[in-house]
Amino acid sequence: MKYKQLTENERYMLSALRKQGLSVPQIANALGRHRTTIWREVKRNSCWSIDGAYRPPIAQRRIRVRRRKSRSGIKLTESDFILVRVLLGYEWSPEQISGFLKRHGHKCVSHESIYQYIWRDKAAGGELWQCLRQSLKRRRKRYKAYDSRGRLADKRHISERPKPVEDRQEIGHWEIDTVIGHGTKDCIVTLVERATGYLLIGKLPDRTTASLNKATIRLIKNSPLPIKTITADNGTEFHQYKEIEKRAKVLFYFATPHHSWERGSNENANGLIRQYLPKRTSMKEVTQQQCEAIERRLNSRPRKRFGFKTPWEMKNDYA
Repeated sequence: MKYKQLTENERYMLSALRKQGLSVPQIANALGRHRTTIWREVKRNSCWSIDGAYRPPIAQRRIRVRRRKSRSGIKLTESDFILVRVLLGYEWSPEQISGFLKRHGHKCVSHESIYQYIWRDKAAGGELWQCLRQSLKRRRKRYKAYDSRGRLADKRHISERPKPVEDRQEIGHWEIDTVIGHGTKDCIVTLVERATGYLLIGKLPDRTTASLNKATIRLIKNSPLPIKTITADNGTEFHQYKEIEKRAKVLFYFATPHHSWERGSNENANGLIRQYLPKRTSMKEVTQQQCEAIERRLNSRPRKRFGFKTPWEMKNDYA
């Protein structure tokens, strides 16, 4: 098996999971990586000379330094970045652009070279840097407390999901969540298919169970892919899930409270949506048409885990 280094996002997730007390095998399972990869990352990039702690910014900086030292000396010209500039305009990440170019036989431009090009452009007064996604926000510490969310009778725990759902072996198994705006009760509901990454977005006037159910049932009926199961968190907006099960013929499962990695596809998709709807943005004026435009953008963006195919292509492969 060919070894692939962790991405920057994975390093931040690794650090967060270590702080929660998870073991290396548990972290490896949450990230979909081999445990040896996690051991190697921690051993190689922890601050052993200080306190032995693992710090993602320092680890990422060390990786970039090592890559610069090992560069093959390939010279890139301005013409090599013409397509890069176009794809940045579509809010693709440097890694997605690099993978796309490689997949389609274009001249290989590493994501690190694209980042350096962006920073040089910014220093010269350019605006390419504005196409990059927001950096990860610092997370507040979570303290142990009684969790009263999701105390529903008869709900199915995520551990009861069939093995094909866990292994993403078939289509039709989705994850659901709501994304809230600032200053109003308006929000959106997102559905992500686990095997293809295909995304659906619906506008909600509020986070009530009635609004959530109505929008979710509409999305299910209009979905181009089958919807057999849905995995949710323990938010109160999902308390009337049995109505959706009855009307849409699906099964609901619920993740463990505060275990966001159990719904990794949805967490990742919500992070991508925040590029278009930042946290301080009011969603009062957001329309369903705008939600569908964001859908199209993200469903046509290549993903590393699919060999830089898009969710749209993955959907068609299963059709």
